[in-house]
Amino acid sequence: QVQLVESGGGLVQPGGSLRLSCVASGSIIFRINGLNWYRQAPGKEREVVATITADSRTNYADSVKGRFTISRENAKNTVYLQMNSLAPEDTAVYYCNTKIYGLEYWGKGTLVTVTS
Repeated sequence: QVQLVESGGGLVQPGGSLRLSCVASGSIIFRINGLNWYRQAPGKEREVVATITADSRTNYADSVKGRFTISRENAKNTVYLQMNSLAPEDTAVYYCNTKIYGLEYWGKGTLVTVTS
């Protein structure tokens, strides 16, 4: 079993910043796994926001390019999502995700609300 626990969400004004964290534990060799951040806004489908490979190559959804940065700290089994220039449309529950041997694992999510 793999456990993913997100934190760092909250209420922020437009233009503000937040940093999300996701700590992995359990049956995972963290350094060899890719990790992903997804989000799900009210009434919308879950979408991928950012991905990072085992060798730290990154990819981003067009909607967050230039504003969000995904990174990883293998010594802490942690993946981060730095979010800058936040806008109301970034309001969503943000989920950490990884796939290991064909099995997909999700955290419970952390809520980000962007409002004035």
